[in-house]
Amino acid sequence: MKTTNQKLQQLREEMKKAQVQAYLVLSSDPHMSEYLPEHWNCRSYLSGFDGSAGTLVVTETESGLWTDGRYFIQAEKQISDSEIQLFRMKEKDVPTYTEYLTKQLKSGQTLGIDGTVTSVKIVKELEKAFAEKQIQIKAVNLIDDIWEERPAIPSSPVYVLDETRTGCSTTKKLEQVRAKLAEEKADAMMISRLDSIAWLLNLRGNDIECNTFFISYCFIAKNYAIVFSDSSRFSPQAIDYLNQHHVQIQPYQEVVHSIETIADKITILCDDGNTNYNLYLAMKENQNISITEGKDPIQLLKAVKNPVEIENTKQAHIKEGISMVRLQIWLEQQLAAGNTLNEVQVGNRLTEFRKEQEGYLGDSFDFICAYGANAAMMHYHPTPENHAVLQKKGFLLLDTGGQYLDGTTDTTRTYALGELTKQERLYYTYVLKAHMALARVVFMQGCTGGNLDIMSRNEVWKYGIDYRCGTGHGVGFVGGVHEGPQSMHTSSTVPLEIGMNLTDEPGIYEEGLVGIRIENELSVVQKIETKYGVFLGFEPFTYCPIDTTPIVLELFNEDDFNWLNQYHQLVYDRLSPGLTQAECEWLKDKTKPLTR
Repeated sequence: MKTTNQKLQQLREEMKKAQVQAYLVLSSDPHMSEYLPEHWNCRSYLSGFDGSAGTLVVTETESGLWTDGRYFIQAEKQISDSEIQLFRMKEKDVPTYTEYLTKQLKSGQTLGIDGTVTSVKIVKELEKAFAEKQIQIKAVNLIDDIWEERPAIPSSPVYVLDETRTGCSTTKKLEQVRAKLAEEKADAMMISRLDSIAWLLNLRGNDIECNTFFISYCFIAKNYAIVFSDSSRFSPQAIDYLNQHHVQIQPYQEVVHSIETIADKITILCDDGNTNYNLYLAMKENQNISITEGKDPIQLLKAVKNPVEIENTKQAHIKEGISMVRLQIWLEQQLAAGNTLNEVQVGNRLTEFRKEQEGYLGDSFDFICAYGANAAMMHYHPTPENHAVLQKKGFLLLDTGGQYLDGTTDTTRTYALGELTKQERLYYTYVLKAHMALARVVFMQGCTGGNLDIMSRNEVWKYGIDYRCGTGHGVGFVGGVHEGPQSMHTSSTVPLEIGMNLTDEPGIYEEGLVGIRIENELSVVQKIETKYGVFLGFEPFTYCPIDTTPIVLELFNEDDFNWLNQYHQLVYDRLSPGLTQAECEWLKDKTKPLTR
C-alpha cells in the first residue's frame, strides 16, 4: 500500500506533465454533496485524513490540509506520518488556502483543479484573489491516473417515495420551481444538488452511505424536464411515475453534451455555489445560452416542510425514541451485570434496535459513540481498531440518527455511566441550560438562526466557554441529515419560517477531558400574533429522555424545571404506546418530574 507521501509524489509528477505548479483537492463531488461516494473521496485518499470536511493543497515542494475545529484532533493524528502541514481554520494567524496559494504561487504560474468537483463560486473567488499576480486556473483531472482501483460511481436502485409521505406531487413541485425561475427571469435551470433532485422527483436511492440520494442531474425548462441518470437503475414504478409527470430520462454522462447542444435561445439560472465549473463552462461556451446568477430555489422550498412531512417526521422520531429507550435499558443492564462494553458495540446495538422498526432504511450518519475524552472530538467515530472500553464513571456521548420511510432523525444524548467529577456535572448543566434556552425562545417573524444562536451560546459564554460549531442545522425529509439554507449559526442570514426543522445541539468540548452535547430536533411554529406582528417559537419532536442525574439543581430556575418536566411528559406520552409494560415503567422513572 502506498504511503501518503508516495501518493503526493505521484501527484507532483502528474502536475509537472499538466504544467501546473499547485493542485487543489477539495472535499467535493460533482453535486457539491456533504458526504461523498468513495469514487470522489480524493482528499481522503491522498491525505489519509477521512473527516467529512477538509481541503488539501499540494505545491511542487509543500502540502497543507485545512480543516475546521471539529476535526483538529483527528486530522493531526491522521496526517502525523506524512509531510502534510495542518492549517487550523479560523485560528489566529492561520491563512486560508486561498491566501496560502496566492502567496506560494509566482506571477503567471498555474493552479490545477478538477472542474467536475469544483464549484463556480470557488473558481470565482480564486480568480479574484489571483488577479493581481495573474495566476492562471486550469481545469484538469489528475487523480484518475494515480488512484489505482478507484471505486466506481455508485448506481443503486431508484424508487418512488409515495405522495402519502411527501405530501406533494412532482408536477406540483415542478410548477413551484418554474414559478421561482420566472421570478428570476430565467427559462431553465440545471439542478446539480442530489437533495434537490430527490425532493423534486419524489425519488430516493442509496448511492451515498447514510443518505437517500442517487447520482444524477436534472434540467428543468418551461415545457420539459430531464433527469440524467442510468435508466436501468429505476424501478418500473419510478419510470411510470416520471412518465406520469412528464420527466424524461437520459444517461448521466450526457449532461455536458446536452448543454453544449442546446439550439434555442435560453436563459439558464446558475447557482454558482452548487454548480460545478465544467457545467458552467459548457453553458458559457454555448452562444445560445445566457446565464443569470441566482440561488437554487429548491433549497428553500424543501426546507419548509408541509404538514404531511411534519407528521411523518414525528412518526419517525417515535420509532427513533423507542430504539433509544431500548438501547439505554440494555446499556444499563449490561453495565449492572459487569459485562465489558466498548463504543462500537453500543453503536451497533442501537442499529439492531432500529432494524426492529417498520420502514427503517439505515442510519442517517455514522454514529458518534464516544466515551470520556473521546467525546471532545466532535465528529469522533469508533472503529474496531480504535475505540474505548466503557467504565462505570464519566460520560458516554451518543450522537446518532436514522433514515426511515417516515423521515430523517438526528439525536444526541450524554449519559452518566457512574461517578462524575464536580466539573463534569457543571459542564453538563451548562449544556442542558443552553439547550433549553434556545428551545423555549419566542422570536419575531423574520429572525434568522444568526439572531438566535446567541440565546443558547450565552449559557456557556458566561463561563468563558465556547463551542467551535453552530448550535444547530436543518434536517431533510428522508434526505440529508444536514440541510440548508437555514441553520442555527451566528453567520446565518436566512429567516426562519414556519415548517422549518432545525437541531438544537450546544456542547462543551475540552480536549483530553470530556465532551458533552444534548440535541433535539425542533420545528418552527407560530406562537402568537399581536399588533406588533407574528411571533414564532419551537416545538420539539425528538422523543428521548434526557439524563437528569448529572444536573446541578442549584443552577436551575423555574423556567428550567418547567420546560424539562413538560418535555419529559411529552416523551412519555409519545413513546409509551409502543413500549412494553416493563419499558414503560423504566421510562416513567426516567421522565418523572424534577424538583429542587
